[in-house]
Amino acid sequence: MLTVLTLAVLQLGLSIHVRNVVHDAAVEGAYHAALADTSLAEGSQRTREIVARAVGSEYATSVSARESAALGHRTVAITVRATLPLVGLLGAPRSLEVVAHAPIESFD
Repeated sequence: MLTVLTLAVLQLGLSIHVRNVVHDAAVEGAYHAALADTSLAEGSQRTREIVARAVGSEYATSVSARESAALGHRTVAITVRATLPLVGLLGAPRSLEVVAHAPIESFD
């Protein structure tokens, strides 16, 4: 019983770690894409690179970027859909979805 409880706590910690890494990568990618001299594709690519470097490239397969008008301002929204680890690093594909927004900068 104690072994099962210990493994469950370790699995929960791994799942939270993966979620935090994916979220932080999405935030970093959104702020990168929102710079005045970069594009949405560069923000998506930066997000993929960070996720792949931190937890593995299989977690960075579905990254999309778009412009939105969240809270009445022009923003960049990066959406990452990744695998939520349920048993070790195996899990349900595309069951973890994270969206990050950043205000768009301009030269004006």
